[in-house]
Amino acid sequence: MTTNVSHEGTVSSVGNAENDISAQLAQIWQKLLGIESISPDQNYFDLGGDSVLAVHMFSQIEERFHIKLPLATLFEAPTINELAALIRSETPADGWSPLVPIQPNGSRPPFFCIHGAGGNVLIYRGLSRHLGSDQPFYGLQAQGLDGGIPPLGRIEDMSALYVKAIKRQQRHGPYLIGGYCGGGILAYEVAQQLRSQGEEIGLLALFDTMNFSKIRPFTVWSKSYYSVQRLVFHAANFLRLDFGGKAQFFHGKVTSLRNRLPVWWGIILSKFGATSHGTGSDFRALGEIWKSNDLACQKYVPQKFDGIVTDFRPSKQYRVFDQPDAKWDQLALRGQVVVDLSVYPAGMLVDPFVNHLAHELRKAIDSAITK
Repeated sequence: MTTNVSHEGTVSSVGNAENDISAQLAQIWQKLLGIESISPDQNYFDLGGDSVLAVHMFSQIEERFHIKLPLATLFEAPTINELAALIRSETPADGWSPLVPIQPNGSRPPFFCIHGAGGNVLIYRGLSRHLGSDQPFYGLQAQGLDGGIPPLGRIEDMSALYVKAIKRQQRHGPYLIGGYCGGGILAYEVAQQLRSQGEEIGLLALFDTMNFSKIRPFTVWSKSYYSVQRLVFHAANFLRLDFGGKAQFFHGKVTSLRNRLPVWWGIILSKFGATSHGTGSDFRALGEIWKSNDLACQKYVPQKFDGIVTDFRPSKQYRVFDQPDAKWDQLALRGQVVVDLSVYPAGMLVDPFVNHLAHELRKAIDSAITK
């Protein structure tokens, strides 16, 4: 007996293939999310879904329906009904693209936010939501996330791919561009390439981003000190919040940890040359992307930028990164704007701190639009 999800969101006995897809998706979601009853119109993220569960989910979708979808599909189709419709079409609506419409609505100029070392852009969902429903927000995801082709290994090559995608969406500037950590390095080079084409950069927003070419190589001592500082900063972020904020932050950090696990496992698989299929191969792809992006950031030597850099910084920085020549004031020919956020490292994209980042970013975008 096959099942489908009815208009009221309950499971009933119906025997057509269209509804069977919805029913199978419901079974996958229920098992992965640990929820007994899910409405076909409920949002995956609102149900507690994250990127590590999405890796498992899309692996099962590929196994059952013989279609491979990128994680960013969840921005386009975050409900069972929408995902089922996409699967019935037998192909992603627009094929694979580095450009992901996280929040495409609104009449304001779009903000383009580039992935960090992990390659996917699910980390920016909270920032997009807090920016408001009138601010278009596009992510740029890494090549290789679908496991079909290898990731790019140079910041310049990645940026050239993203420039083409950005210009397909917005033909001419001024452009609003940004990124977190390694994504900020990519945003810097994207801005450089756009400027070399005669385009104007309205905003170059770097979130907790260093000039990694100036960072001294890690030693055993610096690695140990970094690990201790990381724990201290997590605790400091947690303790400065009220009860409700603590709950939000704790949930966000647990989600962040869960999202890192498949990457770490993928790095191990890649390091030992392990071959695997299904979810394991997806994890390996994530691990290879992380290693490739991390190495690319270390090798990239930024040149002087004919524009303004807006540097969104945490209130303190890791000792190993806190070096004057690792900042952007010497490279930004038209000046640097520093925005100090009341948060310690590794917290600015997590609720409730992401709301403060969104508030300051909104002000920066407003200023760019006015100019």
